[in-house]
Amino acid sequence: MTTARTAIVIGSGIAGPVTALALHRAGITATVHEAYPATASGVGGTLALAPNGVAALRTVGADEAVTAIATPIMRSAMAVGSRHLDLPTLAGAPPLRVVHRAELHRVLHDRAVAEGVRFEYDRRLVDAEQTDSGVTARFEDGSTATADLLVGADGIRSRVRGLIDPSAPGPRFTGLLGFEAVARHEVDVEPGTMTFAFGRRGYYLYWPEPGGGTRWGANLPQQRPMSTVEARAVPAAQWLDTLRTTYGDDDPGRELMAASHADELQVAGSLQIMPPVPHWYRGRMVLVGDSAHAPSNSSGQGASLAIESAVQLARCLRDLPDVETAFAAYVRLRRARVEKVAARAARINHAKAPGPVARTLMPLLLPLMVRTMLDPEKTVAEEQRYVINWDAPVTMEPALR
Repeated sequence: MTTARTAIVIGSGIAGPVTALALHRAGITATVHEAYPATASGVGGTLALAPNGVAALRTVGADEAVTAIATPIMRSAMAVGSRHLDLPTLAGAPPLRVVHRAELHRVLHDRAVAEGVRFEYDRRLVDAEQTDSGVTARFEDGSTATADLLVGADGIRSRVRGLIDPSAPGPRFTGLLGFEAVARHEVDVEPGTMTFAFGRRGYYLYWPEPGGGTRWGANLPQQRPMSTVEARAVPAAQWLDTLRTTYGDDDPGRELMAASHADELQVAGSLQIMPPVPHWYRGRMVLVGDSAHAPSNSSGQGASLAIESAVQLARCLRDLPDVETAFAAYVRLRRARVEKVAARAARINHAKAPGPVARTLMPLLLPLMVRTMLDPEKTVAEEQRYVINWDAPVTMEPALR
């Protein structure tokens, strides 16, 4: 094990609490520092947890509490115009779980607190100074914190990423804006079914909401990127009018938008991804989660990959003799996997806003796509069946598949 015994974790979203929990299990005491003045209660829409993400949560003892608040998606379908086809499922794999981000954060936060993890709020990182034996974080309010290492779990606009590598790339706009709501409209599908729908002017998905109604998410094509603040400055009623126009020719898109309320519309702003980040660590600072790898939401893997990376980082620090060797092994274990997922999601993004010729051909090609391009054994089997063996020692040798 490294000589590291303490860690500063920057960011208390999803990756932050899991990192602190995993480090705790590896014998390292972590304190989580959050820029905002309180927890993320009530903030954010719905996210998906793939089977591999739930398996990684099992390592930190959070899987049962998370699945208890999540909705299992047992089956999925694709719709193009009036054509609907059931999609094949991955044999033997547990279901996808959809969960409200704020509820997931609450469960992870409470689990971490129960295990003795301390959270500090109103601690916006501005700089960090490294020495041979540790790192000191400096915060906007003038306070400091010192530990053996610093973990940047501070999301796609990571401050830690810039401290590690000032020339690191920033997030890229996908050409889509994200929205979500629950419609007072019941779709005629079995509970636990998620439908991916390609409308005439935009992509959307939906599933029956436990307790009534239909939860939907829409990816609206947009030429100019908008920050979340900019997007939320536009009145929600105006956005809903735009969505009703965009999906007005689609079934059930038309009904879903008509039966949704502006005051319940979640506006996410531009959907963004991280291009490959050249340097995940420098000295005693390292990245985890979206700060290092943020695939498009099309992947269904963003949160799951962040959770996996937190666990793998802790394993490497537990088993290897020094911080730099541990960080190098961590990158070796993670980079190829996350970049492969990101590449798959990027291909899906291109299909979310098809041109007129593609829209015409899609209904005709749909059965062939289901048998070939959408075969889960060929597309997501490797991703979703991935399970981290916490008890297996990490070595300095290249990982064997």
